[in-house]
Amino acid sequence: MQIYLDYSATTPPRTEAIAKMQEILSKQWGNPSSLHDWGQRSAMVLEEARMQVARLINAPSPDEIVFTSGGTEANNLAIMGVVQQYSTPQHLIISSVEHSAISEPVQRLEQRGWQVTCLPVNRYGRANPTDLANALQPNTVLISIIYGQSEVGTLQPIAELAQIARQQGILFHTDAVQVAGRLPLDVGELGVDLLSLSSHKLYGPQGAGALYCRRGVELVPLFGGGGQEGKLRSGTQAVPIIAGFGVAAELAASEMAIQTARSREMRDRLFDLLADSPYLTPTGDRLYRLPHHVSFCLGESWANATQVTGKTLVRQLNLAGIGISAGSACHSGKLSPSPILTAMGYPKISALAGIRLTLGRHTTVEDIDWTAMVLQQILKRLMPEAVAAR
Repeated sequence: MQIYLDYSATTPPRTEAIAKMQEILSKQWGNPSSLHDWGQRSAMVLEEARMQVARLINAPSPDEIVFTSGGTEANNLAIMGVVQQYSTPQHLIISSVEHSAISEPVQRLEQRGWQVTCLPVNRYGRANPTDLANALQPNTVLISIIYGQSEVGTLQPIAELAQIARQQGILFHTDAVQVAGRLPLDVGELGVDLLSLSSHKLYGPQGAGALYCRRGVELVPLFGGGGQEGKLRSGTQAVPIIAGFGVAAELAASEMAIQTARSREMRDRLFDLLADSPYLTPTGDRLYRLPHHVSFCLGESWANATQVTGKTLVRQLNLAGIGISAGSACHSGKLSPSPILTAMGYPKISALAGIRLTLGRHTTVEDIDWTAMVLQQILKRLMPEAVAAR
């Protein structure tokens, strides 16, 4: 029996998306920049996908969608596309729980003289809009706050935060990679200027993403070339992959209400099944939370007594045929405290012992029940000395 519970890391591509990709690869393989029929057929495929992605986030115009290689590139284009317009360093604001695709480029900017404010978060990983208002400076040019935190599942009050930025004429970006396809997104209601998406987080193929760029917002491209994607992302577009992304986006939009309710029900069931575990402490905000996301860390006393880490639990569950993550998937190979849990106030020993279980379309109630039982058994087996000492 194998159970995959790592849907925040990646999702299996929809059969409909795969079929679309195969069709494009075999029949519509032209370069969309070419003027002849082969090229124009591919260009039409590209624009259909652009409309499908635009509809997912209720963007006013498909032209506001810039296709990229994924969420990481979209995030980097948003950050660097803004800051490269300035000849001297200015001021940026991010949260202390950003994905590394935001925090790392911002750290490099800080080394180049940019002022950076990292907004604090509470114990549940949520930022306070008052802190944002107080952090603004006359030279603040961009605010980037993640919408749904991939490691602990917390949702930020993006509309409220973006309103503060808009009132001051400051550009606002959000990384919505984990939210897209799981919760409704409306860029107008959110009031954001820039928003990042990733295909493989919503049952599309790996290798495609998008940046919503509100009309009128100017960006400097990351690299030069043929001027594709409205001169913001040069390079021949990966038409088959983008077409698969478009199909996945359309299906996600049409099925979202049912899938979101189903995910929430199973998420809450898994939390409840593990609620009486003496070893586990839930992380993130239970109310303002991604619908598919469950996360825990070991309590400080248990982690101290056993030296069990999140990686230990990932390996043990993998031996039982269950796939989960230790904290953020992008940091799962490092034996270092989670910067997200650390920012939320967890001690180092607990920040080493975080796990994430994320659910998807193929997850069943039986999967949830079995996983909870197996995890409880693993914890009891790993901690006999600590239990005896108590």
